[in-house]
Amino acid sequence: MTFSTKTLLKSAALGLAAVSVPALVTAPASAQSRLGVAMANYEAAIVKSQAYQTAVTQMKTTYKADIDASNARATALQAELKPLVDAYNAAVQQPGATPASVQPQAQALQNKQQASQQEIARLQQRVTLATRYVEEQVAAKLNDAIKSAMKSKKVDLVLQPQAIVAREPYVDITDDIVLELNKLIPSASITPPAGWQPGQEQQAQQPAAAQPSGR
Repeated sequence: MTFSTKTLLKSAALGLAAVSVPALVTAPASAQSRLGVAMANYEAAIVKSQAYQTAVTQMKTTYKADIDASNARATALQAELKPLVDAYNAAVQQPGATPASVQPQAQALQNKQQASQQEIARLQQRVTLATRYVEEQVAAKLNDAIKSAMKSKKVDLVLQPQAIVAREPYVDITDDIVLELNKLIPSASITPPAGWQPGQEQQAQQPAAAQPSGR
């Protein structure tokens, strides 16, 4: 359960699933459209971008105290969990053990694991928030980067990996999107504004059409 710096930043980056990335991008108008189809991993493009990679390096210094505290506490919690794990394993191995008979040990272990995860999450809070802030800054330029990559590669349709059954390597334009992201956003801030929360910018950009117009 020890959290290295790499693991800590990676776990914080799992919030990418909540970052709004375009599921469908309209291809740029082209007189020589050839119905080219490509694949791209949007989340990977964000993580591989220069802005994101530079931000991760900066966070290792800026939030070093948080990372060190999280690693130290994770190591201590691992030691605290061991007796509960041993007790559960011993109960399971008892002759005639049933789910009901091992429920007390299982519940104690689960409670401790949940409390440990919550404690680590609190220690990681600033790093997690900073990571999400960086992700959203890069994601805000993703749509334009995809369009530019599609135009340069003469692609009309981009699918995400989960929609692909089989492909040739040259079909993947993720790296091309990364190159476009690097042009559009070469750097990103790792310091969220006071009171910033993930998703605020996306909500602010939602069309006002949802509001009834006065007549």
